[in-house]
Amino acid sequence: MHYVYVVECADGTYYTGYTTDPDRRVEEHNDGTGAKYTRGRTPVELVHAESYRSKSAAMSREYEIKSLSRRQKERLVGEG
Repeated sequence: MHYVYVVECADGTYYTGYTTDPDRRVEEHNDGTGAKYTRGRTPVELVHAESYRSKSAAMSREYEIKSLSRRQKERLVGEG
């Protein structure tokens, strides 16, 4: 499976990414080996995840989520 995930950083910002293993990816973010954006914003907490059968579908959804406004992301996270 392929996943799109949203983590909330310690500073209250959201980071959206793609992975095949959300738990491992969150650990990587918190260990400082994840995305450059999250390195100075740990700890991060997984607040939303969606699964897809194909990588392309997950990557398309990642792009959609990254294009959302802060308010729209808050609604998405609240629904999850």
